[in-house]
Formats: sequence, structure tokens, C-alpha cells
Amino acid sequence: MGNHLTPQALRYHAPVLVCLLAILVLIFLPTGFEGALLYQEAERCKAEVLSVDDSAIIDTGLVRSGEQRCQLEILDGAFAGQTVTGINMLNGSLEQDKIFAPGDVAQVVVSHDGDTVTNVTMTDHYRLGWEALMAVGFAVFLILFAGRTGVRAIASFALTVLTLWKVLVPLYLKGWNPIWVGLAITLFLTLIIIALVYGFDRRCWAAVSGSFLGILVTCVLGILFTDLFQIHGAVMSNSESLLYSGYAHLNLTQIFMASIFIGASGAVMDLSVDITSAIHEVVEKRPDLDWKEAAKSGVNVGRAAMGTMTTTLLFAYSGGYIALLMVFMAQGTPVDHILNYKYVAAEIIHTVIGSFGLVTVAPFTALCAGLLLTRKRREQEHAMPLSHEPELQPAETNE
Repeated sequence: MGNHLTPQALRYHAPVLVCLLAILVLIFLPTGFEGALLYQEAERCKAEVLSVDDSAIIDTGLVRSGEQRCQLEILDGAFAGQTVTGINMLNGSLEQDKIFAPGDVAQVVVSHDGDTVTNVTMTDHYRLGWEALMAVGFAVFLILFAGRTGVRAIASFALTVLTLWKVLVPLYLKGWNPIWVGLAITLFLTLIIIALVYGFDRRCWAAVSGSFLGILVTCVLGILFTDLFQIHGAVMSNSESLLYSGYAHLNLTQIFMASIFIGASGAVMDLSVDITSAIHEVVEKRPDLDWKEAAKSGVNVGRAAMGTMTTTLLFAYSGGYIALLMVFMAQGTPVDHILNYKYVAAEIIHTVIGSFGLVTVAPFTALCAGLLLTRKRREQEHAMPLSHEPELQPAETNE
């Protein structure tokens, strides 16, 4: 039975245990903000819209203001089954406002005084059921197509979400240095995610080393160009609301700087794994290859992948700004003015600096993988004469 748990198998399966243990710890880890509810004497639940009254809505062109009154049946919680009147406040913003129709399911906040409902605020449409269905569907398809690798991918996804929500966000709110916290968490996640692919072996250390060196380059350049471009962190969506919520001490600019390398870390990690796998295959087929030739092969693979990777970052960051680009074009804004706007400059930093990380991670990973993976071969070759020596001596005595 002991033969089943070889050192190689242990190195391959150990990251799964570490990941599952980390997920379990993070699930029960308190953030320190559990008591920061805006509605202390209220209950959050879902309710079905029975009828609506739009008479108090004021239409001014595309803008709708006023309030929508809805008859609701509460579906869960302490007041399940009760019929109440809910208020849907309209702020005159298409981005933030929502309109309900009979048959919709809404998420509501029920304010109460003991067993008496005092007020019902309709916060949004209830989407958790569809979100859960989408997540389960994604997990099922991933496992069907990727098997055990799909299970590992789901575990790494869950670990990343929990780490960002339970560790990164609370530490940022508590005023910890965003750059150092971001680097530490990115290194931790990079190590575990890549280890789930390879196990704790030389390929893992090569890919992690190359990834983190590329992330460090992105971090340094992000800090430098954010200062040179004079970008304030308030350019991030909803960041001013954070300041007005009692967190005026936060350094939004450093949080923006950290978001640059955190956002690029996924693509950097992907490219480092591709290069490491390619070098490993080359070294397996050509054991006589020295580290310089292996590294050169990795750089060649990196050159081919960088062209599409940089475009991937461009699509990822610009996809959410299509409406803004349409506004610029509709207003006839000159291109040089567009490039000079703060929001556009911030996205240029994200895209170009992230691409710098991709460009540098290729040679870094190629060098690390070339040294580590050929070193393994060299160690095996040095060990072979020693391992054969005891077997030759009995053969000579038998003759």
C-alpha cells in the first residue's frame, strides 16, 4: 500500500489538500465587517411582485424619477407569506434604477419593529437563483470536459474568490498598504494555482518564479506611470462613495496601482505555464539539451504567444468602455483629446503596463525553467553511475 503514495504522487496531490484546507479556513474566517450592516433592524429576503402602481413616476424623456409602489408577497424569512407594500425609489438614472412588473421576484429589505413591518424597500431584482444555475452549469461542463483538471480549476477559482473577498478587501478597508498586500496575495494565489496544475515540482517553481518576476515588473512600472500620468485613484468606479462612507483615510491611488498588477496577473500566469510546459516537453524529448538552448526554446514559444496575449488584455479592459468610446465618437472628440482624458489614460496604463508584464514574463520564465528543468536532468545523470555501481560488483564476483 505504501507504494501507491510515491513522492511524485505526493507532490502532485499535496496542492489539492492545501487548496481545500485554505478554502475551508477562508469560509469561516471573519472579515471584521460582519456588523457593519446599514440596516440593523431589518431583514433581507425575496418577494414576488403581485401588482404595481406607476402613478407616482415622473417621465422626463429617457429619465424616470419618483417612486413605484408595488404589492408584494414575501417569500422567505420571518415574514414569509405576508402581503406588504414595497417602495421602489427612482433616482433618474438608467444605470441605477430598475422597474418592476407583476410576476417579478425582487430582493427587498424589510424594516420592522418587533413583529410589525414598518417599511419595505425594493433593492433590486432577485438574481441569485439564475446565478447559482449558471455557476453549476459552468462547473458541470468544466468537469465533463476537463475531468480531474476541471475539479482543480474549480478549486482554484473558489480559492481566488474567497481570498479576494475575505483577505484582500478587508485588509484594504483596514488601511493596510495596498501594494504590499496585493503582491503577497498575488504570490500566494499564483503559487497555489500553478501548483494545482503541476504539483509542487520544478515546473511549478519555474512558472511561479517567472510569473512573479513579471508581476514585479508590472508593479514597478504601474507605480511609476501612475505618478507620471498624474492619475488619482478616484478614477476607479464607486471609489468616491467609499471615501464618503467613513473611509477617507484610504489611499485610492495606491489601490489603483495595485489593481494594475493584480489585473494582469492572470494573463502573466497563463503565459508562464505555457512556456514552462513547452520547455518541459522539449527537455523530456531532448535530455542532452543544456539550459541555454532550453531557455531559447522557451523564448521562441513566448514570442508566438505574446501577440495574442497583449490583445487579450486590450479586449478585457476596453470591453467595458464601448459606450464611452461611442460617446466620444458621437461628439466628434479628436483622438488626441480622447487619449488625454483621465479615464482613458487609466485604461491605457492597465493595458500597456499589463502588456509589459507579459513581455518580460516570457524571458524570465524561459530562464527559470531552463535552469530548473535541465538541472533536474543533470542531477539524474550524475546520480546514475553511483546507482549502477553496487549492481556491477556482484556480477563480477559471479563470473
